[in-house]
Amino acid sequence: MSANVNTSLPLEYQTEQSRLNILGFWIFLGAEIVLFATLFGVYAVLYQRYAGGPTHQDIIMIKEVMIQTLLLLTSSFTMGLAIFEMRRGNLKGLIAWLVITLLLGAGFLFMEINEFTHYVHKGATMQTSAFLSSFFVLLGTHGAHVTLGIGWAIMIIIQLVKRGLTPVTARKTFIIGLYWHFLDVIWIFIFTFVYLKGMVA
Repeated sequence: MSANVNTSLPLEYQTEQSRLNILGFWIFLGAEIVLFATLFGVYAVLYQRYAGGPTHQDIIMIKEVMIQTLLLLTSSFTMGLAIFEMRRGNLKGLIAWLVITLLLGAGFLFMEINEFTHYVHKGATMQTSAFLSSFFVLLGTHGAHVTLGIGWAIMIIIQLVKRGLTPVTARKTFIIGLYWHFLDVIWIFIFTFVYLKGMVA
């Protein structure tokens, strides 16, 4: 076992198993990119099919969406700080920044749920039009991924508290960091091509 450990590398890369797991997760993210690319493609085809229902301008709350964006992008920064503290071997700092990241992510989800509730009160549901079906599926899929990420990170924090920083817990933390940054990148595309483009369409 010790022959497979390379202490010159960051903790999360020191074992061969960790390196393989991280590579496998990059491949998984490639599949996720295909999923979201498909959803964006469907939205691009249907985004003007209103069927007499509400349009972008009728429902979108751009100020609230800006706050959501700020929360999620800030959480990407705090996740980066968590990984930085992990690389320094600072367990308390790592956990603290992970908790802050999760609070920001929870704030994002809370605002997104309020956003969806607002749309429904405006008569904008998945059944209203093809535009709204593609809109809700795209945003809902991203929101589900954020929810999964929060639950996943909570489990990793519990492991960090119980086991401390090891090559295994470091690898798991690094992977959730990759996942979280991926979700932030997807949100940038959603904000640009769904919200901003919708406001000027």
